[in-house]
Amino acid sequence: MLQLRPLETLGGANRDWLRAKHHFAVNGEGNPAHRPLGSLVVWNDDEIAPHSGFPMHAHRDLEIVTYVREGVLHHEDSLAGRSEIRARHVQAITAGRGVQHSEHNETNEYLRIFQIWLLPRRRGLDPSWATKSVPDVQCGSRFVPIASGFSKDRDALWIEADARVLAATADQGQSLVYGLTAARHGYLVPARGEVMVNDVHVRERDGIAITAEPAITVTALERTEIILVDTA
Repeated sequence: MLQLRPLETLGGANRDWLRAKHHFAVNGEGNPAHRPLGSLVVWNDDEIAPHSGFPMHAHRDLEIVTYVREGVLHHEDSLAGRSEIRARHVQAITAGRGVQHSEHNETNEYLRIFQIWLLPRRRGLDPSWATKSVPDVQCGSRFVPIASGFSKDRDALWIEADARVLAATADQGQSLVYGLTAARHGYLVPARGEVMVNDVHVRERDGIAITAEPAITVTALERTEIILVDTA
């Protein structure tokens, strides 16, 4: 089953400094039809104005994956972590028994990110933080794990969840195939461009929930950049 979640149907927030779209209902707010998929509970599409951002705040027992689409994310946390995270970089935080962090845009340009929350396999873990660039792969070749809870994905950031976050690019007309077992779900969002997922048209920043599908074929209608979560 494929459930299209068009951008205009998403819940969200519109403040002076933040324009957000929520692919999943957050804290009971948002579109009630957009329920979690397995361990995937949040996918926020955030646009943060120059010289603004989220002040220091706390999380626990979450795996937080942030993909920077455009701009520079300035990160600081209670683990003494500090970094500038640029476009096509990914960050992974294990909140575990508790971590505080802030996310700011200190530039003169807008910052655009996807932030994804996953439930961990175990609670009360030691908190940790890491970041890396997303590898450049040949267009249309495959989905590449960029954050994963599976040891075989050795080049991906480690997350303590039964899930993997994958990225792909494709030129117009190219297709990628991704298989899912019956017990797993997928959620896909084109960060840039438009695609067909099987026979469903998915525009830039729309989401599509995937359940009980043995495989999806993703065909680029123009040059595209795609993020996919595979989760139990």
